[in-house]
Amino acid sequence: MNTLTYFDYAATTPLRPEALEAMAAALAHFGNPSSRYAYGREAAHRVKEHRETVARALGCAPGEVFFTSCGTEGDNWAIRKGVELGRRRGRHIVTTAVEHAAVLETCRDLERQGYELTCLRPDRQGRIGVEQLRAALRPDTALVSMMLMNNETGVVLPVADCVRAVKAFDPGILFHCDAVQGFLKLPDPLAATGADLITVSGHKVGGPKGVGALYVKKGVRLAPLLTGGGQEEGLRSGTEATAQIAGFAAACQAVMADTGRLERTAAVKAYTLERLQAAIPALEVISPGDAPHICAVTLPGYPSEVLVRVLGDQGICISSGSACHKGKPSHVFAAMGLPRPWLSGALRLSFAPDSTREEADRLIAALTQASQSIFPTMS
Repeated sequence: MNTLTYFDYAATTPLRPEALEAMAAALAHFGNPSSRYAYGREAAHRVKEHRETVARALGCAPGEVFFTSCGTEGDNWAIRKGVELGRRRGRHIVTTAVEHAAVLETCRDLERQGYELTCLRPDRQGRIGVEQLRAALRPDTALVSMMLMNNETGVVLPVADCVRAVKAFDPGILFHCDAVQGFLKLPDPLAATGADLITVSGHKVGGPKGVGALYVKKGVRLAPLLTGGGQEEGLRSGTEATAQIAGFAAACQAVMADTGRLERTAAVKAYTLERLQAAIPALEVISPGDAPHICAVTLPGYPSEVLVRVLGDQGICISSGSACHKGKPSHVFAAMGLPRPWLSGALRLSFAPDSTREEADRLIAALTQASQSIFPTMS
């Protein structure tokens, strides 16, 4: 069996041992946090402590953190109930053409229901400017949704500047930020962006799948997406997933304690890009990525899905874009206006603080060999 060489950390991350240990303890303590007897109250106390940990990671108050099942739920909650909150203002939504499908498909669904949608398009580098957003704002704009960090290019969008521009235009416009990919990947806490609503997810930071959180800025009267028993202060019904929440919080704590993580990650990414360009003259860099852990490259004309499969057979994991595309062409790369040969050969590489140069060398050798054995198409 091939040794696993993993360079797809933007898709998901391995469960940290601290998270696994915390989850095991939570599973052993099976009390329902909503129960009023002592065993239930102890479970509720543990959830309270986990909420405080995630709040520290976000840079906000614990009362602004509401646990969800995933980033997709958080995005849907923020957008659907955000426009509902702003319905008296109007029915105009602004987002970007490079958002995750959880945002884009939600906005398109609302468009089918009668909302007007403006999608800001990126330049060739995948960037979107504050002036673009400012020009798109209207008196009837109810919500702006902009991701912090693109999951395919690693480009960091100017969310804090955009929030200021939106609030200067009209403080009543809600600003939602999908920060699933950017959570704990940048030096500054997410709440410092000033966004009203921020979505994060556990499995991108070494926590388990099946848990995330929505930051709701104090004073934003967001209605629940899921109604029922009134958990999460009445805003997100459903019995709390105590084990997932425990693992999420433990992963956040472990990541925050690793103060050199961003520098180590960026160093391996830079080494990989430099060596790849030297080893494969045909390779082009789509985006070196502002993020420490993501970059995008292409072998123009080479079918990326074949490259991914060939490397995968050797135990080397990379992707041709977001895992949610499931082999479909990337809407992000298409929105950037890349030529068709670049689109066909696009690859995303994503790294972790524990990624090594030795792993990078295996990737470089395998991709070099594949580029020499696979016949490029004329697309």
